[in-house]
Amino acid sequence: MKPLRCVAIVGVGLIGGSIGLALRRRKLAARVVGAGSRPATLAAALHTGAITEIAADVASAVADAELVIVCAPVDHIVEQVRAIARACPAGTLITDAGSTKQQIVDELERYATSDATWPAEVAFVGSHPLAGNEKKGPQHASATLFEQRTVVVTPTSKSKPTNVSRLHEFWSALGAKVLEMSAAEHDRAVALTSHLPHLAAAAIAGTTPEQFLNLTAGGWLDTTRIAAGDPSLWRQIMLANRGNLLPALDALLTQLAAWRQALDTQDGVELERLLTEAKRIRDSAGS
Repeated sequence: MKPLRCVAIVGVGLIGGSIGLALRRRKLAARVVGAGSRPATLAAALHTGAITEIAADVASAVADAELVIVCAPVDHIVEQVRAIARACPAGTLITDAGSTKQQIVDELERYATSDATWPAEVAFVGSHPLAGNEKKGPQHASATLFEQRTVVVTPTSKSKPTNVSRLHEFWSALGAKVLEMSAAEHDRAVALTSHLPHLAAAAIAGTTPEQFLNLTAGGWLDTTRIAAGDPSLWRQIMLANRGNLLPALDALLTQLAAWRQALDTQDGVELERLLTEAKRIRDSAGS
């Protein structure tokens, strides 16, 4: 990727901070401008080297930006992108890092085509980097966070191929593997691969009596690690993808019913079949 003159990151927590660190380590941007609502977070991002400067507000952050990445909670992304678009120079590409996509993409496409305040020369294409962990804040950011990790890009039929290519090139330059799919397909998939696992991890943690925590070991800790994520953030994600998460939860309940039936009837053959099938699928995913 040809180095960019200026990239703006709105929200410089774990994901935004890691984007900034990767851009700077790979010398892909002369300026990385940070913006957000928390001065302490911005100061930490500047201290860690994730950004080169702090903007006084979002409008000044994006005033010279060729690329803007919005790393905000999913229920704030639409309003933030709308405000950002009005302040961007012609040719700016805006993307996000939201864990759900369809509502965001649909609303922003509607605004871009019907809102007179949306500049015709500014475009939005959705992204979702499948990276991160239960920690938050730029102090936990890493320049290698996206290496060999999948980033989903969710263009629509109205997205210009040149903008989609720019986004592919950007994420690839950070070391990611880029996968393109529709926003609806993305949300159906991550309900099963991301949002349901978080729900299950939280349910297991919530089922464990505190007096037994001294007996937990690797299995419990590994299984419940993601339950330590930000509850407010995950509340928003689960509600935003409720339409896909509910069928995924139903599928899990059906699977659990099969396990319960096998245990109740002492059906060792069925238990081993369930365990073998689970192992096969898990082994297929790799490390």
